Amino acid sequence: MMLSGMMLGEVIPGGVGSGTYTVLLFAIVTVFIAGLMVGRTPVYLGKKIQAKEMKLASLGESIMPITVLSLTGIAMLVPSATSAVLNKGPHGFTSQANNNGSAFAGLSSNTAFYNIVGAIAMGLGRFGVIVPALALAGTLAGKGLVPATSGTFITDSVIFGTLLIGVILVVGALTFFPALALGPLAELFAHGGLF
Repeated sequence: MMLSGMMLGEVIPGGVGSGTYTVLLFAIVTVFIAGLMVGRTPVYLGKKIQAKEMKLASLGESIMPITVLSLTGIAMLVPSATSAVLNKGPHGFTSQANNNGSAFAGLSSNTAFYNIVGAIAMGLGRFGVIVPALALAGTLAGKGLVPATSGTFITDSVIFGTLLIGVILVVGALTFFPALALGPLAELFAHGGLF
């Protein structure tokens, strides 16, 4: 369960790391999707959401999965990295990109490769998301307020909260399910779990 929370970007309550501004990035995407559904220009907190804001929100959301999946792929190709694996089952290192690496078990991680790659993962996992989030905040701060109309999607409702949770789960599932099918799920089925 810890790993699934990290793969969603630490957006769960009590998550350590970049969860607060990741939720705001997801809220921008959710408002945009809702705007597409009702056929109106999306507005969030009285500010119009346009192409520039969507590009920044998408960039901020995609940094963490790209970091995790690419560095995991590189680790699988380096012989010194694969020899440091203590558990013979497939595992990932999502914890370093989203957290502090404390759940990075089953691995002899005090090697030159994992120290360098872990620092890269932690740096990109934090600052790679902060930079687009701050740029997004700057663009929204420079915009004027748009008055609410009858077609404005209300963002303080249960419908918006449900849609936001749905977007977070769908994006998280589509991003990491192929890697999970090759890793932890394969290990679960190999050891006779679940069935």
